[in-house]
Amino acid sequence: MSLEETTANTRGISSSTSDEPRNSEVIIIGIAGGTGSGKTTIARKLKESFQDKQVQILAQDSYYKDQSDMPFEERLKTNYDHPDAYDNDLLIDHIKKLMRGQAVDQPIYSFTDRTRSKETKRVEPADVLIIEGILALHDERLRRLMKAKIYVQTDPDIRLIRRINRDMRERGRSYNEIIEQYRSSVRPMHLLYTKPTKSYADIIIPEGGSNAVAISMVRAWLDQVLRRNKMNDSPVEKQINPLEQED
Repeated sequence: MSLEETTANTRGISSSTSDEPRNSEVIIIGIAGGTGSGKTTIARKLKESFQDKQVQILAQDSYYKDQSDMPFEERLKTNYDHPDAYDNDLLIDHIKKLMRGQAVDQPIYSFTDRTRSKETKRVEPADVLIIEGILALHDERLRRLMKAKIYVQTDPDIRLIRRINRDMRERGRSYNEIIEQYRSSVRPMHLLYTKPTKSYADIIIPEGGSNAVAISMVRAWLDQVLRRNKMNDSPVEKQINPLEQED
């Protein structure tokens, strides 16, 4: 039985190359997957495993483009599952500032007003940055910054149930509105843009946050890299990956 069939599928985690100089001691992890797959749960569990402020999470949903200059009726037509809905330029700028040790003001998106709120969230630099979102692995510029790329794979029916519960409880959506959005944009965009990014993943985690074994393995790898970065003064080009299997 393969590792993917039991916990996680990996092609090995190694340092990514970038055209720009970077602080190699900052570990950037991308977590992608369909809506309701468990991306946020995994990110939070990894964050909770380490000391306070050692890990920061940048949710891609916070970086939807500002639509304050558009009438509300036009905002309702936005396809939030399309790559063009995201302001990846700002996200990348914030990542690079955090890598240089600078704090950033992360946008806060209002899903009621369908645009950015006037408030922001202060994010301080950390040893580990987790970028999570349905299209976290879509932009090549983001992938180049990542040391590990994770795709969370969960059955579509489970994901739909989770989305219905979340959108009704947290975003004030009606059942009919959620189903219509799922049919018209969420599902087709998942098949067109999100699902194909699984091919970029170093690790595939089935069943999201309930996969305790896979999360523990990622946590162990991350702990090892943090320890080695702390011990070594020079940048670490490649770490031993405990998820790799011997031939």
